[in-house]
Amino acid sequence: MKNMNVKFYGITDRSYLKDHNLIDAIEKAIKGGITVLQLREKGLNSRDFYYQALKVKEVTDHHGIPLIVNDRVDIALAVVADGVHVGQEDLPTKIARKIIGKEKILGVSVENVEQAIQAQKDGADYLGVGPVFPSPTKPEAKTISISEVKKIKESVNIPVVAIGGITAENLYDLMRETNVDGVAVISALFSGDVEENATRIRKVIEKVEIVKIVNERSQ
Repeated sequence: MKNMNVKFYGITDRSYLKDHNLIDAIEKAIKGGITVLQLREKGLNSRDFYYQALKVKEVTDHHGIPLIVNDRVDIALAVVADGVHVGQEDLPTKIARKIIGKEKILGVSVENVEQAIQAQKDGADYLGVGPVFPSPTKPEAKTISISEVKKIKESVNIPVVAIGGITAENLYDLMRETNVDGVAVISALFSGDVEENATRIRKVIEKVEIVKIVNERSQ
């Protein structure tokens, strides 16, 4: 799983699931085309998070989709998830890597080149960069520029995933301009018809890939 496909990175947020339970929504997201899932549960206590993660892992294992746990290194290890994702205010990257070992996937959120280079040095397998657009998930967060995302991508040799306010309407230009390896989607995925949302986003990502291949062959 170390070489996971980060092109379509789904992140859960149950606050958007009006008529779906989480497991059903994840099933639909996978059917629609997500390539990796991050379980993000800010409002659950440790016990409930653990049991929720076990149920989610059954689904991701069945479909061969990597499961990444947000923030909680202990939960990730307890359910034998594929990896964990930490932010700048969570466990330091180097410590998280030491705890989870070399085989688990470690993702790190960064906002600038300095953080990106340090995260790679400390053992990150991929970076989450953003927010690139205003996000309903984190409305208070300050966005970073497209040019900064591009600089971060050029400064490291591990996969870079853009996050924050990404939709089927804005991701094409974002991916083309920055050359990021993937996009992470929360609200645009889990609001409304999850499978339909995922399918629409996947098709745009596929379009980006096709254009990239055509351009490379024409050079």
